[in-house]
Amino acid sequence: MMTYSEAMAYLDSVEWKGSRPGLTRITELCRMLGDPQKDLRFIHIAGTNGKGSVSAMLDAILRAAGYRVGLFTSPFIERFNDRIRFGGEDIPDEELAWATERVKACADAMDDGPTAFELITAIALVYFRRVGCDYVVWEVGMGGRLDSTNVVDTTVLSIITGIALDHCAVLGNTTAQIAGEKAGIIKPGVPVLFGEGDADAEAVIRRTAAGRGCEYIRTDFSAISDIHSDLFGTDFRFGDRAVRIPLVGLYQTRNTATVLTAVGLLRQQGLIIPDEAVRSGLANVRWKARFEVLSREPLVVYDGAHNPHGVSGALENVRALLSPLTMDGKVVLVMGVMADKDHADMVDALAPYAAAVVTVRPDSDRAMDASGLAEEFRRRNVPVKVCSTPADGVASALPLAMGTGRPLVCLGSLYMYGEVKNAVREYVNR
Repeated sequence: MMTYSEAMAYLDSVEWKGSRPGLTRITELCRMLGDPQKDLRFIHIAGTNGKGSVSAMLDAILRAAGYRVGLFTSPFIERFNDRIRFGGEDIPDEELAWATERVKACADAMDDGPTAFELITAIALVYFRRVGCDYVVWEVGMGGRLDSTNVVDTTVLSIITGIALDHCAVLGNTTAQIAGEKAGIIKPGVPVLFGEGDADAEAVIRRTAAGRGCEYIRTDFSAISDIHSDLFGTDFRFGDRAVRIPLVGLYQTRNTATVLTAVGLLRQQGLIIPDEAVRSGLANVRWKARFEVLSREPLVVYDGAHNPHGVSGALENVRALLSPLTMDGKVVLVMGVMADKDHADMVDALAPYAAAVVTVRPDSDRAMDASGLAEEFRRRNVPVKVCSTPADGVASALPLAMGTGRPLVCLGSLYMYGEVKNAVREYVNR
């Protein structure tokens, strides 16, 4: 029997293959495993930003309604297991080892071996079938059309949370091209819900939905009103419904509006979701690294913004919730990014709100060197310091933030979260 350590070592050993879009390998792998996906029903969620929060909220609501729910998200936030969840709990170590052993036996027999993400997708499917999920909230890794999650065809609802420029080297250089890739998750006759995007992106989604005989619905963001957000959560109205969520940030009102619209569509599909399940699910949802307050004294916030659209949402919250706490509206930043991101646009947006920046290199082969990111800020006359690791960056930035009475905001990559959180905890508890 494979151990958890052996399972992790095996998955790490295939990381070097990276991203190789296509469904041939995952289709073959699933066939060898007995097509576990065909025994499950999915809510498939794609989008440039917001899909993780939308997934977490839907998972919480469906569990509150009494369903057995699987949740698949990426990347992991603190520990590998948190990307595969059932009943609100991470996959246990022994279950992950069990599923990995079965997937490995099939993968080893393939001429063209699967990528790490394809293996993880198959592991999730095997586990979700084993525990008997009623529904799986199924988040796309990247894109949609050629993403390994698109091996599923028993979808009850397709959600595209929004379209913005990201992963352009793989998905395309325009919102229309990117929308075309994400529209690949749309299945014939399955309702399609679309959130944020420009006219070009929406036209692609709408046209694809019509071509596949799908009902098309757009989230009505104009129905959001009476917003009050603080560092404890967010209250607002969506139409005639009063909503309270513990998630911090103005952009979460838009994600929640998409979720509430999705609930209506799921009810049309025959799911029984009482209003009380919606209320309690939203009240109890937890989702890390989305304008999450890691410490209140000193004030430290983490946001997984890793592209220009995500940074725009994070800055919306900085302006509303953090800038009023300082004389000049500026904060101290710890930032690390992936090399393939549009870091220049992100720095342009952040610079006016940065009193000082500490740049770091996230723990990823794709990470941008901290000195290169620092140079971007120097060009914009922002004081900057380079640190080798996120933990060192926090240790350097926290005294600076505290000494100037400013909040500390850490952002740029989800790959930094665990290290940053631990470093903040150690500093506060020392």
